[in-house]
Amino acid sequence: MNLVIDTNVWISALISQDGTSREIIRLALLEEISPQISSALFVEYEAVMKRVSIQKQCSLSIEEQEELFQAFLSTCAYNEIFYLWRPNLKDADDNFLVELAVASNSRYIITENIKDLKSNELHFDFKVLTAKEFLKNF
Repeated sequence: MNLVIDTNVWISALISQDGTSREIIRLALLEEISPQISSALFVEYEAVMKRVSIQKQCSLSIEEQEELFQAFLSTCAYNEIFYLWRPNLKDADDNFLVELAVASNSRYIITENIKDLKSNELHFDFKVLTAKEFLKNF
C-alpha cells in the first residue's frame, strides 16, 4: 500500500512518547506499508531532524537517529516528480506532499496537519489521515 508519510509524523516518531507515529514507522520497517519519498520530502526529513530543538527532545543519539533514518529510507520507494500540481494549500510549502501522492499513486497521506492538507482546490484519489486515523483503519 503506497502512502506518503509527512515530516511531522517522522519527527513525532523520534521525539514523542505517543506510539501512533512510531507504529507507522514500525509498519514501514516491517514492510507492511510502502512509504513513498521524493527529493523534496527527503531534504525536509533530514533538515528538520537535524534541528537543535529536535535533537534536544530526542532520546536517541545522533548515530542511532541516523541508523533508524537509513533503515526507514531503505523501505521507501523513490519517486521523481515530473508534473507539478498546485493544489493551492494554505501552506504552499506542503504542495510537494500532494505532488508526491499523485506521482506515486498513493492511497494516503499520513500527517498531523490535516486541516491545511484538506484545504486544497484540486481533488485527488487519496485520503489525508492522521496516524491515529490510519492505524484505526489499517
